[in-house]
Amino acid sequence: MTILSLKSLLKDYPVFSVNDIIKIEPDFHRQRLVEWQKKGYLKKIVDKYYIFSDTELNEEILYLISNRIYQPSYISLESALRYYNLIPENVYTITAVSSKRTYLFNSGISNFQYRKIKSELFFGYKASKYKDYTYKIADIEKTLLDYFYLNPHIKTKADFKELRFNSSEFFENYSNKKFMRYLQMFSNKSLSKRINNFIDYISNV
Repeated sequence: MTILSLKSLLKDYPVFSVNDIIKIEPDFHRQRLVEWQKKGYLKKIVDKYYIFSDTELNEEILYLISNRIYQPSYISLESALRYYNLIPENVYTITAVSSKRTYLFNSGISNFQYRKIKSELFFGYKASKYKDYTYKIADIEKTLLDYFYLNPHIKTKADFKELRFNSSEFFENYSNKKFMRYLQMFSNKSLSKRINNFIDYISNV
């Protein structure tokens, strides 16, 4: 197998694994991957996962990669807050939540961080389309709830102010009915209190 034939066979894979290759060619020798990396044809993301070096990286490709290399997971927290234009800062680590353990991959293309959430709270995400691909990202309502749930230290007006939260963008795009339904599913009094205080705060700034 040549690198050109591999690219042709995996043209629909923005990120691929060793297992993806073996499904195509069961006798594939993994040493070829080392050779192709040295020649600059491939980039290793994390163990067993690769991209072609000429892959054009953007935020959405990184979201696709994040979904793939640690499953199950969906984009949330700071990355999703930025995606929805709710915070002004650029986010240089791709953040996600997972029902598996908290983990951080330091990769040559980006850092991929995963925060553990209880399996019963693994909901509230959608499939967002990018070209011929889809990636999982939290709804705008779930994004905020995940963020507050996993950052219990955010609870005062000073904390709220520091977020520099885009309240107009949020209120224009969220569903209060869905937001309250999701909040109820957390069944967490402390979270409910902090979230209600935050909503009250951003409603009056």
